[in-house]
Amino acid sequence: MQADINRRAARRRIRHRVRRKVEGTKSRPRLAIYRSLRHIYAQAIDDESGSTLAQASTRDSQLRGEPGGGGNREAAARVGRVIAERLKSAGVEAVVFDRGGFLYHGRVKALADAAREGGLKF
Repeated sequence: MQADINRRAARRRIRHRVRRKVEGTKSRPRLAIYRSLRHIYAQAIDDESGSTLAQASTRDSQLRGEPGGGGNREAAARVGRVIAERLKSAGVEAVVFDRGGFLYHGRVKALADAAREGGLKF
């Protein structure tokens, strides 16, 4: 129980430290990632206006029926491709990557690599 609280507090500290440095604009939004045990979520945020430009997750109706569930690297890669496609259609070419305090490894890395393959510049 105590380790869980420390892990959560450490992630919160990392997240706040990153947010002090990373800021999204309309032309270059912040691509924020959240990873739970079963799903992964990505949204592009314009911090100047406080609005979300695009979002994608393994819970989307477009991705929900895909085989393999939502808690693996293949599902994260699908989310990366979808968010890249949605941002490209919104006219966004480049983003600032916000890993949300999660290690750049596994599903987070798979999502980022797929978004790069989809045409986004980090």
